[in-house]
Amino acid sequence: MKKLSYLLVVLFLASCTSNTIFKKPEDLIPRDTMTLLIKDMMIASSAKFVKNNNDQKKINYMAFVYDKYKIDSLRFQNSNFYYTSKIDLYEQILQDVQNNLDEKKEFYSEISAKNDSIRKDSIKKAAVNLRKSDSIKNSENE
Repeated sequence: MKKLSYLLVVLFLASCTSNTIFKKPEDLIPRDTMTLLIKDMMIASSAKFVKNNNDQKKINYMAFVYDKYKIDSLRFQNSNFYYTSKIDLYEQILQDVQNNLDEKKEFYSEISAKNDSIRKDSIKKAAVNLRKSDSIKNSENE
């Protein structure tokens, strides 16, 4: 009985491992395009909860991403299944996406910091000008 239970455990563990690799689709999205596509999809999915210029939220921007790359959701799905079956390649794609997003974040953080410093400088100048004009008005009233 003990040997039978070991055999069943080994068979169960062996049956759980799956090395399924899907057949390469005819219209496979190239790796570099897939990287850019996933990056834009992540941005689009994040933008869903941010108000746009018309103060609207919960807008699905995925259709715009598909239009930008001239693909449909089925082609993306087939390519995504293929790449996910090759986990090492998919991991590299996701790492490239993360690096691209980090670069964008750093770029926009620098711009934001620059704009904030400009605002602070203009507020300081306005405060100085206000104090000068107040001091001139006070000296005129005396």
